[in-house]
Amino acid sequence: MNPNTPAASAASRRTFLKSSTTAAVLAGGALGSPLAFPSLSRAANASDKLKIGFVGCGGRGTGAANQALSGDSNVVLWSMGEVFRDKIDSSLDSLKTVFKDQPNKIDVAEERKFVGLDAYQKVIDSGVDVVILTTSPGFRPMHIKAAIDAGKHVFCEKPMAVDGPGLRSVMESVKKAKEKKLALVDGFVWRWTYANRESYEKIHNGAIGDIMAVYASYYTGSVDRYPKWNRTNTKTDLEWMLRRWYYFTWLSGDHIVEQSVHSVDKLLWAMKDEPPVSCIGTGGRQLKTSEEYGHIYDHFCVEYKWESGVKGYLFARQFDKCYNANTDTVFGTKGVYEGESGSKRHVIRGADAWRWKGTVNNGYQTEHDEMYASIRAGNPLNTGDRFCKTTLAAIMGRMAAYTGKEITWDMALNSQEDTFPKNLTWDSKIPMPPVAMPGVTMFS
Repeated sequence: MNPNTPAASAASRRTFLKSSTTAAVLAGGALGSPLAFPSLSRAANASDKLKIGFVGCGGRGTGAANQALSGDSNVVLWSMGEVFRDKIDSSLDSLKTVFKDQPNKIDVAEERKFVGLDAYQKVIDSGVDVVILTTSPGFRPMHIKAAIDAGKHVFCEKPMAVDGPGLRSVMESVKKAKEKKLALVDGFVWRWTYANRESYEKIHNGAIGDIMAVYASYYTGSVDRYPKWNRTNTKTDLEWMLRRWYYFTWLSGDHIVEQSVHSVDKLLWAMKDEPPVSCIGTGGRQLKTSEEYGHIYDHFCVEYKWESGVKGYLFARQFDKCYNANTDTVFGTKGVYEGESGSKRHVIRGADAWRWKGTVNNGYQTEHDEMYASIRAGNPLNTGDRFCKTTLAAIMGRMAAYTGKEITWDMALNSQEDTFPKNLTWDSKIPMPPVAMPGVTMFS
């Protein structure tokens, strides 16, 4: 989508809410229970083999491919695409080991292993029915658009964009996927766990009364993700950046958008996916400050404000040898909800006290199980309205921290900051932006 078109420039929080209300209600009902979709044994067209194309063959992508192949009894991995051949080979070896007793699940012929910046399009054009998109997020809008334009069902990892123009493109793809009745499903994993679903259903049904404030933390270690790749063994700016993609905003969106977006997602979930009106934020780069770690921050704190006056607080950092936590707390007029993602600790304290005691499920697997079940049932899931809101909320948090300004939802939605390099080739000269300085770095 061209950000200079009238549709883009006129975008607002109010129109965003209006256009997504119906879909949000439908999606909320469908995802409220582990029994929301029929089992594959009762689903329509279960005899049709679905061919899967896999784009972005890193660790998370390989996990998603594993879960996709486990999510339906009649699917096959048909093609793979990557910018680096070694990632295809490593990923395929891993998947073949996992499915060594089900070799019919994998049929990736040599001519369907695509390498290069255009590999995504070759995968899409290889005769597949479903596409898994798990590259670095900067490429996500382009890849989603190409897949939906080609009429493919899509599973895409979070986040869906790293800037305003990218997010607007994804919004257009979400709309087109609805018109074409294509599945477009996200990797916001906590939305797919039974513990969090039941917890937030309790909150929405009034178990803690009216919400007054929401808090979420993402305190985690700062693992060096790519220890063997550096300036000496990569040939160009682009190769170096792609090998170490996490450390560059145009590829990752910074860790508030790439990782802590899970916690942003829980803030919005508590608020029934109503977008915040504005936010202010702070952050910085305290520990890993050399060039090899790009220009991203290593800690953020963002305060979101909703029209009702409710505020949400996000605290995120990536420091080694420090206290770690991945929690969410919702304060209400009748009680307090406390949750810890990845654990069984989900409790409500107050007049309507409650503790979750349900069955633990793997949300990474459930997101694929339910997507394929919906495709088989002829009612493909589209979670695009909510994943666009969450992605933009994370982007506006980064904008607020980088600039030191109060950023409104409409400012972020209509931002002209396009971080993706123009006319990208392997030999492109891509200068690394300076580390953002609040009060100096400008909003655009």
